[in-house]
Amino acid sequence: MKKNLEKLFNPKTVAIVGASDKAGSVGNAITQNLLNLGYAGEVFLINPKYPELSGQKCYASLNDVEKEIDLAIIVIPATFVNETIKLAKNVKNFIVISAGFSEIGKEGRLKELELLKIAKENNVNILGPNCLGLIIPKLNLNASFAGGMPKSGGVSLISQSGALVVAMMDMANERQIKFSQIISVGNKMQLDETELMEYLANDKETKVIALYLEGIKDGQKFIEVAKKISQKKPIIVLKAGISEKAQKAIASHTGSLAGSDEIMNAAFAKAGIIRAESLEDFFILITLVANFKNNVSGESVIITNAGGPGVLATDAFGGKKIKLKEFSAEAKEKLREFLPAESSVENPIDLLGDATQERYQKTLELLEGEDVGDVLCLMTAQDQTPTEKIAQVIADFKEKSQKNIIPVFIGGEKIKKAVEILAENNIPNFNFPKEVIDGLEKALEKKEIFETSKSLLGKLFGAKDKNIINIALAEKKKALLFGKAGELMQKYSIPVVDFVSLAPGQELGEILVKFPVVLKVDSENVLHKTEKRGLVLGIKNMEELQKAVAEMKNNFAEENLIIQPMLEYATELIVGLKRDLVFGPVIVFGLGGIYTEVFKMVDFLILPLGKDEIEKRIMESKVGFLFTETRGKKVGDLEEITEFIFNFARLAEEQEEIKEIDINPLLITNEGKLVAVDVKVIL
Repeated sequence: MKKNLEKLFNPKTVAIVGASDKAGSVGNAITQNLLNLGYAGEVFLINPKYPELSGQKCYASLNDVEKEIDLAIIVIPATFVNETIKLAKNVKNFIVISAGFSEIGKEGRLKELELLKIAKENNVNILGPNCLGLIIPKLNLNASFAGGMPKSGGVSLISQSGALVVAMMDMANERQIKFSQIISVGNKMQLDETELMEYLANDKETKVIALYLEGIKDGQKFIEVAKKISQKKPIIVLKAGISEKAQKAIASHTGSLAGSDEIMNAAFAKAGIIRAESLEDFFILITLVANFKNNVSGESVIITNAGGPGVLATDAFGGKKIKLKEFSAEAKEKLREFLPAESSVENPIDLLGDATQERYQKTLELLEGEDVGDVLCLMTAQDQTPTEKIAQVIADFKEKSQKNIIPVFIGGEKIKKAVEILAENNIPNFNFPKEVIDGLEKALEKKEIFETSKSLLGKLFGAKDKNIINIALAEKKKALLFGKAGELMQKYSIPVVDFVSLAPGQELGEILVKFPVVLKVDSENVLHKTEKRGLVLGIKNMEELQKAVAEMKNNFAEENLIIQPMLEYATELIVGLKRDLVFGPVIVFGLGGIYTEVFKMVDFLILPLGKDEIEKRIMESKVGFLFTETRGKKVGDLEEITEFIFNFARLAEEQEEIKEIDINPLLITNEGKLVAVDVKVIL
């Protein structure tokens, strides 16, 4: 059920439980922030040790306050937190600053579970515990122990790190970042990133949502909420915890390929989220999205007074979707009318080292009539450069322009006053061209969101057939034998190669096969056949087959064997399933075969999926080239692989007991048809 957070973010009465006059204490820092930074609401100080604090009455408990309290900030030892909230009769919203909960181990986790139970029973909202607090600049409300008050604006920051909040507040003025809300979530016991995003989606002040996350609680709900919001308000995420120091031994290729960060990328793409790669990237993206128009179309232009930075900026456009404008002969002729003969009127437009503010002014005026979206104004402070006048020209022009006019003033002391002029006009300066161009690529990319009707799931193939899986589970099988795996695939119209099965002790006999053939062991205990010598390729006749069968029976006496035709093929793919703890079923697809884990040419899809989304993701993937016509020919059929993955996704949805699936290799035959020749289904 969606929580009512209105009074949490717009409190008229605030109480501090643990208010203090002790210099350097958290209780004192919050008390001073609330009393001295301009908050217009009523503040109640709670501490049984004091009859009076900071010149006003101090209450022994929350219940001693006769008014309803919109927000209570808890700054007391963790031992007393639960009881305090449990007994509070006149409060529905709490911020628990106190540490000593799940972050300290088992004892703290139990305390946090108890607090969550109290929150549900009392129907209260709790931000935290173990958080920095909440800052709402438009109310001059600093309900945190971070000092100062940022400027009010359109960025809402949700952070799992209090230290990052402090750093962002410190850099905000320089970057022209202004905040609607700053929310430190701490342990995210109850109010997590998803519920907070739902509130911010309807907050008129919030224009941009920025999140620093170390983990996500409910991946499917996160995607569902973010998909709706990202089409109206940009969402920028910096996700920590990319690398995994060690992975447990995983039974399938799919499991070892699908690390948490690759899945996170797939989730963000599905939700239309802009992902920052680093802290610097995070700041740049927020700065761009908060200060510039993120719906501008058209190509880009570079204006520069220095050739070197212009060349570097041009290089930064390489391989990107955003492009540099190719000027018409008419536009170039207009530029030549007022630029020196030595100037370049290509793109970048080189105004030369002695460029005046007039050259920048006239160039900007001319570009206003061109179909361009972003104008990067590069400048280095050369001896003849009137840096401050150029800054003023850019500031004046940006005010009336329909384009993104982006200053990139490169230097230090010589450009200091010019940058200050930009700042006075609420324009951030970027120090290097590449950082802003990389940011623009992400910020301006149109995120296509696909809707998948969950009502379709489970209806596409009639009743779910669980017999194969249920029998295997009853027999305590760890994996399906190939025969049963193939049977399961065929129920979902997934094509599997023909085969002959030999049970333990069964003789080869007079079987009808077309040579060459492949012989492989079929066992739940031998999942990687090549490594265990459980695979023989290119068997050309019956004599070779008999010999290979005898040797494999000797090596795998108690196991089934499989004989398959050896198909001629154009390429090998892999399609797999992994169940992620955060996001649920994840499909892996890409280049397959024995070098799957070496080349890692794979991409990821998060369920639920529709055919339009599958098709688009395939074409954007690392193997998209296989389904694009090159020199009059293409290796695979896009419609067929889309249908294949669509059917595979339905299998993943319906057969929840399956942990992992590996179809590797999935062959694209010389005729362009798909056929699975090895299928592992792990239970």
